[in-house]
Amino acid sequence: MTATPRLYDDLAWLWPLWGAAEGDYALWCAQVVRLIRQYATGSLGTILDIGCGGGKNAFNLKRHLQVTGLDLSPAMLELARALNPESEFLQGDMRSLELRRRFDCILLDDAITYMVTREDLAAAFAGAFRHLRSGGVMVVSPDETKETFQQNRTRVSYAETKAKPESIDVVFVENDYDPDPADDQFDGTLVYLIREAGRLRVETDRHVLGLFPLEVWRTTLRSAGFEVHEEAPVMPDTVQPVFVCVKP
Repeated sequence: MTATPRLYDDLAWLWPLWGAAEGDYALWCAQVVRLIRQYATGSLGTILDIGCGGGKNAFNLKRHLQVTGLDLSPAMLELARALNPESEFLQGDMRSLELRRRFDCILLDDAITYMVTREDLAAAFAGAFRHLRSGGVMVVSPDETKETFQQNRTRVSYAETKAKPESIDVVFVENDYDPDPADDQFDGTLVYLIREAGRLRVETDRHVLGLFPLEVWRTTLRSAGFEVHEEAPVMPDTVQPVFVCVKP
């Protein structure tokens, strides 16, 4: 089994510093809510946020819907509860999910990228389907696909000023590399440049991530039972489509 990435374990304290909930997360969630309202039938009251992480999507979604968040990482769930004390957060694996209830809609955000086999991808979509009411909608979008993957792409971002203590500065360096184009995985390597009171320490973190052709996404969603609608990218600087998936 792949080791838990450090961002979701001993370095989870960095997550609140990496992007403001009021920034791109707010823009993304506004688009998610718009698409749900466009395609869903019946009333909309509840949403299951699968792979909720530190709760930044939940922070925005709770303005429109009653949020239940699910994540595998206890450290991330602790952050999510602190940010959203009025919402419910549960620990669980999206591949074997069984909550014994259904929701009006589901957001399956970038945690889906941690499904590194086609069997895992199918299990995650099947679990989401089981937890959606008839006429409900799931929104999911790949972070990367075979068609558009950029080998050795590197990005740099900086700690969110409002969230960080004055004595701490952090630089986040992300590098994507596919060591074997014949398989369905790539490595997302993170380097954290952490300065505490001016003293530098460097931490590294490896994330093993899934990389599938778009047609695998389409076929797997339909095989789970969804009616699949493919929308154009809704976020700046992204090229991946958004799948709006309706349960008949």
